[in-house]
Amino acid sequence: MKEMLPLTEAFYYILIVLYTEPSHGYGIMQDTERKSGGRVKLGAGTLYTALNTLLNKGLIDHYPVPEGTDARRKMYAITETGRQVVEAEIARLEELLNVGRQALIMKKG
Repeated sequence: MKEMLPLTEAFYYILIVLYTEPSHGYGIMQDTERKSGGRVKLGAGTLYTALNTLLNKGLIDHYPVPEGTDARRKMYAITETGRQVVEAEIARLEELLNVGRQALIMKKG
């Protein structure tokens, strides 16, 4: 897993969005913007390039489109490997934050 880290911000948000449930491209764009408080806005080109890369790395997969949904709308789901990579990235980011916080405390103390 560690060889896939660090994740780009786009990869991270896409995987976080898909961690809870499968989604389509537009839904991923909307959820990313919402989860980031509007700070991260994935354009279509960035999103679909990232989705293709994540598909090729085996971190996400195509998900069957629910009945009654436009069949042209592609759905994506995170794979078990993708879940493991997200969890490893969160652990890596927590370590970075902890080290930074310790440095601030030592500087103030």
